[in-house]
Amino acid sequence: MGIESPDRIIPRKTLDQINNYIAAKTIESVKRELGIDKVIKLAGNENTNGYSPYVKEVIRNSLEDLSYYPDMNCTVLREKLAALHQVDQEELLFGNGSFELISIVAQTFLEEGDEAIMAEPSFGWYKNVTWQMGAKVVSLPLKNYTVDLDLISQSITEKTKLIWLCNPNNPTGTIVSEQDIRRLLDKLRPDILLVLDEAYVDFVTEEGYPDSVGLLHDYPNVILLRTFSKIYGLASFRIGYAIAAKYIISCLNKVRIPINTNALAQIAAAASLEDQKFREFILTNNRKGLELYYDTLSELGLEYVRSNCNFILFDTGLDSEIVAGEFYKRGILIRAGKEFGLPTWVRISIGTYEENVLVLRLFKEILQQ
Repeated sequence: MGIESPDRIIPRKTLDQINNYIAAKTIESVKRELGIDKVIKLAGNENTNGYSPYVKEVIRNSLEDLSYYPDMNCTVLREKLAALHQVDQEELLFGNGSFELISIVAQTFLEEGDEAIMAEPSFGWYKNVTWQMGAKVVSLPLKNYTVDLDLISQSITEKTKLIWLCNPNNPTGTIVSEQDIRRLLDKLRPDILLVLDEAYVDFVTEEGYPDSVGLLHDYPNVILLRTFSKIYGLASFRIGYAIAAKYIISCLNKVRIPINTNALAQIAAAASLEDQKFREFILTNNRKGLELYYDTLSELGLEYVRSNCNFILFDTGLDSEIVAGEFYKRGILIRAGKEFGLPTWVRISIGTYEENVLVLRLFKEILQQ
């Protein structure tokens, strides 16, 4: 039975250009479909090492009194992050992961007729929320797999209201430097917001990455977005945060749904900040995994992009959907690059070291076929 619209129920016109968000297959659904017991998911840039044992212990000791509403102010987590980043507590806003934070920004600042600039390919949700608000998407190509800030600067018009900048960029893993970002900001009108989505900031190893919190002191039109889904492995808890000037945060709070982060998410996020040993373990695992990919792909003579994230993008030389399909048959989920405009490329999350070895061994088998 298809989805039919009754004659008198008409959604907003701006929704015509938006497709429903298609979620990635879950591990459980793949197990059922293939009739297998083990599935390795490397398509969503999650942390397959899980999350901190210390966080698990804290959660086990926090399972009482969950019948009450959580702290809408996220007081404990707010205090920890304010101290960590050396910002005022009023400069922080919390959300149900980066998806909600991005939506809140669009709902707060974009209106019909505005323009929002973004790179292509980059995180797809920027487009959705821009269209939802009736604003125009100005999509600009990458240069050498990196966001082209010069092109962004040249594309600004009197209707430009917001710039979405994923740094490091998903799906390429490349960064833009502090010097280049400051040069862009110096050219921006003060009424244009630069949204720096730093979901992968913890994995950056390349020199020149911005002291982005420091940018806030010089440029009041910057919003930073961070998440606990990646390095801390709390993707299922759905919690992230924004850092911006107090006035911007006060505006965002007018749109934010009250009590939008649950109690366990707040507890887990606050506890994760205490376990630096686990954080270092994840960083070490990620570096080793990336080096393994670099070495293997170099041996195979295949092009890849050096990554500052917990994933790698590389050219298979084959149809990416066929490659992803072959991995799927073996119970491994990866991301085909066709949706990014890269028909022979794939994006694969860095898993445990054993998972990385298995993926590369199977990839060699697929190439031989």
